Amino acid sequence: MNKPISAAPRRSALRKSPMALTEALVARTLRAVQDAGPTPGMVYMTDQDYARFRDEILASAPAGPLKLFAYGSLLWKPAGEVRGGERAVARGWHRSFCFTVQRFRGTLDQPGLMMALDRGGQCQGMVFEIAEPVADNLEALLRREMTILPAVNVPRWLRVSTEGGMGQALGFVVDPANPRYAGKLDKPAVAATLARAVGHWGSGAQYLFETIRHLDACGIRDRNLWQLQELVAREIGRSHVR
Repeated sequence: MNKPISAAPRRSALRKSPMALTEALVARTLRAVQDAGPTPGMVYMTDQDYARFRDEILASAPAGPLKLFAYGSLLWKPAGEVRGGERAVARGWHRSFCFTVQRFRGTLDQPGLMMALDRGGQCQGMVFEIAEPVADNLEALLRREMTILPAVNVPRWLRVSTEGGMGQALGFVVDPANPRYAGKLDKPAVAATLARAVGHWGSGAQYLFETIRHLDACGIRDRNLWQLQELVAREIGRSHVR
């Protein structure tokens, strides 16, 4: 069943203070936004494109169950059916708001930022097993994560470590050659965008809030995201005065 991921067995005790970015502050950033549809000039993926990516992933998959590394919204909205869940670390990658969107959580007038895995550092997340029928659930995942060619958020087999040892899991990493790649932005610039951008899927602030909340439920704290939410809270206080 496709449903939000529940807490990991060990509840996080990594911080004592509550988030500065509250549900009330997030609510200030939300408004009804009509989906403008495909962005002009973009080349959207077809059924054949999704089938090609799906088949290439399945052909290159390691033996055993197909694993998914979740580090952001896949924690609570995995698309398709997943099972299990254990904490994992992907070394050589870190989660980052590093590519722009003019749809979903942004608009043509106010583009937003979305997360992907970018090179360097390490990323704590969760590994899940993609359930049967694997091909169908994998394609549902691809349709959620990839919409435009060339893709900015591309599937890749990652080396991940869990309590059970090293293994491979499918993750989505940013293509730094893609025109939508925003590069390594400083936190104030990211915070300013997340505090203002909103699309028909919701706001950037909401996306950040839910990511931190679900990471916390899994016993994971991302120091960079924690610092970012404080900046976003301040930006909302300044730009969404009531």
